[in-house]
Amino acid sequence: MTTASKIGQEEKITALYARLSDDDPEEEKKKGKSKPEDKESNSIQNQRTILYDYARRNGHLHPKFFYDDGVSGTTFERPGFKEMEELVEAGKVSTIIVKDLSRFGRNYLEVGNYLEVVYPTLGVKFIAIQENVDTLAGTGTEMMPFHNIFNEWYASQTSKKIKAVWAMKAANGKRISSAVPYGYVKDPTDHDKWYVDEPAAEVVRRIFALCIGGLGPFQIAKQLESERVLTPTAYYQSIGRPTSNKAPTDPYHWSDSSIENILANRQYTGCTVNFMTTTVSYKVHKTVYKPEEDWQIIPNTQEAIIDENTWLRVQELRQNKRRPTATGRKSLFSGLVFCPDCGAKLHFSTAKSLGRNQEHFRCANYKSGRGNCKIHYIRNVVLEKIVLAAISELADFVRCYESVFLFLLAKKNDSLRQKSLQETKSKLVRSQKRVGEIDRIISRLYEDNIVGKLSDERFSKMSANYETEQKELVRTISLCEQELREADKAQVGLRMLLKGLREFTEVRELTPTIINTLIRRIEVHNNDKYDGHCHVKVDIYFTAAGMITLPTEKELEKLMDEIRQNPQQYRITA
Repeated sequence: MTTASKIGQEEKITALYARLSDDDPEEEKKKGKSKPEDKESNSIQNQRTILYDYARRNGHLHPKFFYDDGVSGTTFERPGFKEMEELVEAGKVSTIIVKDLSRFGRNYLEVGNYLEVVYPTLGVKFIAIQENVDTLAGTGTEMMPFHNIFNEWYASQTSKKIKAVWAMKAANGKRISSAVPYGYVKDPTDHDKWYVDEPAAEVVRRIFALCIGGLGPFQIAKQLESERVLTPTAYYQSIGRPTSNKAPTDPYHWSDSSIENILANRQYTGCTVNFMTTTVSYKVHKTVYKPEEDWQIIPNTQEAIIDENTWLRVQELRQNKRRPTATGRKSLFSGLVFCPDCGAKLHFSTAKSLGRNQEHFRCANYKSGRGNCKIHYIRNVVLEKIVLAAISELADFVRCYESVFLFLLAKKNDSLRQKSLQETKSKLVRSQKRVGEIDRIISRLYEDNIVGKLSDERFSKMSANYETEQKELVRTISLCEQELREADKAQVGLRMLLKGLREFTEVRELTPTIINTLIRRIEVHNNDKYDGHCHVKVDIYFTAAGMITLPTEKELEKLMDEIRQNPQQYRITA
């Protein structure tokens, strides 16, 4: 090395870079999955030793070590790498040394751009010890593109193997994600088991209760902050639980997104949800959500924190989001009142100049008479009296004649009878079994075609017929599953309705929790003037029951006789 180059190097550092992915042989070895003959270790400590030794023996001055542990080589969004790159771009690095090219990266396009364009332009020398690559001396560069392509191919194959392992675990009814939601903790002896972390679980229950009580994510976040409830990251750090997130500057500052994620997480009902998200590709690690029909839901895999009734009702409420008014005043019915003519929501109108008795709802498409719908006007206090009377009347009826109420619902929802559901379940099982059979048939046809027992033309025709049948079966399976989900949802909603009505008999006062538990939708018709008065028809749709018309005394007697004569004809479980 010349004196001039040594002087130049004294002003710059030699960057020693190491990387280890969770999918590398060393990590597999730690998990007991690596073969005994795997002699080479890619551990961070081993790479560090090799790199420092190489720098010392070859006269590379001022070595500084950078590393990324547990990060895939298909992305360059790595903390250690980005720290090194900042120094490279600032002109403070003379040489970069890695153990081998795969440690630098497994995306051959980006690796090639760095090694063949960026670093030569900046005058940075790159050395890969194992492949004997030295970009300044020009050694090993001829084979470098092939090494990089092979490294990316390895990443691609590893990604496919991991997905195959996930599919196998899911097929065996096991969860595939290692992430544990806030509120649960892994069993230290069996990481597939989760236990309820009671302090955190209590916060989760509080969040769902506040949502049922009419608060949105922003309002819930403010409420928790005022109560000085630690955020999940701050809570983990307070109990010494490892977390990859940085310590928050304000341990009580909850974000809207954290609240939204908790409210949407179905795993709080005690189930496991597989295949909810995926990545764009093994190169692009951006997380994308898959359609709900592609999810795999495995029930009863851990103790529930939130019951199914509450979780489903919260999802319905989240679909009808409620905008805050300029005055901060709001109605119990905001987000639940609709126009039966145009289908739009009724807008809650309030202002500082309006008293409570003047606050009202009107159709969002009315627009002071210039829209495409009529006003559909009703004062909020009047709507409160109407809804209170309807709930009180229904609660009294259920308290006295619950069996008749269930009987009426069973007659109304005849499609939900057990016989119909049993037929759907049987059809689902038959279709799933046939799909599996077709897979095996196509596999045998393929084998016969390969060995010459079946001509290409015959194979194409037969496999096309089976694939057409299979596609139709998959569509049938999807429809059956949807029908069963709707039936389960109706049963859950009914249980929630009955629970709310039983509790209301003792309270006798409207609250956001009662409204959000019992009422699914309210439709306000346009006013109709007759008898010298203005009459407004209001249709109230109860959770799981829809519109309910209570029977007269004469009708009630007939219903009770019908129940005594045909106790099993219409039966619904609550």
